[in-house]
Formats: sequence, structure tokens, C-alpha cells
Amino acid sequence: MYRSLVAASRFAWTRTALAIVVASVLIVTQAFGALGRSTANAATSKPVIVLVHGAWANTASWNGVVDRLHSEGYTVFAPPNPLRSLRGDAQTIAQFLKTIRGPIILVGHSYGGAVITNAADDTSNVKALVYVDAFAPAQGESAFALTAKFPGSVLTSAPASQVFRAVSYQGAPKGDRLLYVNRPFFLKGFANDLSAAEGAAAAASQEPAAMSALTAPSGAPAWAHIPSWDIVGTIDNAIPEAAQLFMAERAGAHITEVRAGHLSMVSQPGAVAQVITEAAQSVG
Repeated sequence: MYRSLVAASRFAWTRTALAIVVASVLIVTQAFGALGRSTANAATSKPVIVLVHGAWANTASWNGVVDRLHSEGYTVFAPPNPLRSLRGDAQTIAQFLKTIRGPIILVGHSYGGAVITNAADDTSNVKALVYVDAFAPAQGESAFALTAKFPGSVLTSAPASQVFRAVSYQGAPKGDRLLYVNRPFFLKGFANDLSAAEGAAAAASQEPAAMSALTAPSGAPAWAHIPSWDIVGTIDNAIPEAAQLFMAERAGAHITEVRAGHLSMVSQPGAVAQVITEAAQSVG
């Protein structure tokens, strides 16, 4: 009799445990299903915004823009840009884009503009490109060559050994180095319209870029077949206004000039977010 009661009790506990497991699986499955449906619905109503930072910046530089786009109901991603090779960086971003369903607005700052120019060329759901104080190279052009094409960049204002701190890195191609911008040149070239505290923080937290990435020739430009918008900083000391206008006009971009330095997404996040919204509304 005792053994029968124990067996019955064990059977009851087993059934209860099994029921709990099944219920948990159903709850999780339903939750993920709802999440998928929510994402799909969001994708059909508004495009997804993907923000790509440039050399000597990082994902945090987009924070003010992200906040404003979120308040408008957009789904936003700011994946890290490896800054190791133009082709590899573009492939990294392109692979990220393939995980997104629905239309995408792809935004690039500075060297990130060269990255999106290459990443979007074979990505069919990128519906608009937005360049923010950015390179928009034609095939065969490099970021460094475009910087030197027009006068006024702090990056070409002195010998490279003074402007940059060159650091070796693991697995680097022969002769390659990571380049950091030395503080005086960073503050003048990148932070001329930021507060002293903002400029110091940006200089201290800069992400270095491989020299080979900045000198690599670009591939076929996505702006040749994807509509583009271009935010031009009129007091940019890194990529001079003349260089930005040359690239924007060549691409047939919708141009917005903003009185801002090279980090306009930090100093003028509202203006940057507004242009991104305009691009999104044009395809939405």
C-alpha cells in the first residue's frame, strides 16, 4: 500500500513537472512569435535605421541621434565599425544588414560613409543612404586621397608623424598600423564646436583606424543607384566643406548644410535626426 502511494505521488509530480515544462515552452514560443510579429509590423510601417560610425569615433557618438529617432518610433541599430579594412568593414556591415527584414535607411559618418557606399551596393533592402560629414567615394577613390583633394583638413596640416600616433596591432598586414589622432589635432579637427569636456572625452575614447583602411580604394558606389542625403558641416576641419559638397553634388544627394564641425551628430543631433527622418519618410 505504501509503495503504491509513493508511486502514485511520483507519477503525479512527474505529470506536474511535465505540464510546467510544456507551459513554459509555449509561453516562450508565443513571446518570440509576438516579438517577430511586432518587428514585422514595425518594418512595414517604418524603415529600420542603421547608423555606422567613422574612424576616431564610436557607437556612443550616435546617442543623441538615437534618442531622437526612438522618440519618432523608429527601430535603430548602431553596430560597431571594425575600422580594419574598407572591404572587411563593408562586409561586416553588409552581413548585419542581411539580418534585417524590410526597408533600411543606412547612415554613415566620416569614414563610415565609405563603408556604407560599399556595404549597400549589393543589399537590395537599403532604400536610402545618409552621409553625415562623410566620404562618398567613387570607385577607386580612398578616404585619404579625398581628404587631400581639397585644402583645409587638419589631418593634412602637418607631417603625419605629428598628426597621428601609429601603433602596431596583432595580425596586421606588413607595414600597417593603427592610427590615433594626437590630441591637439583631434580637438581642432573633430571637436571645434564641442564643449571642452565633450572634446576631451571624444579624444580620449577615439577608436583608431587601420592606415590600410583609410588608403584602400573604394568599390562600385551604392549612391549611383540608391537615393542619398548628405549633411555637410560648414565648419568641419577634418573633411572640409568643399570636399563634402564635391562628393554630395556628384552623388546627386539632397544636401543640408549645418553650421557644425566634424562631429555634427554630437553637436547638432536634432538636425542630423531630422535629415534621417526625411530620408525615411521618402521611402516609407
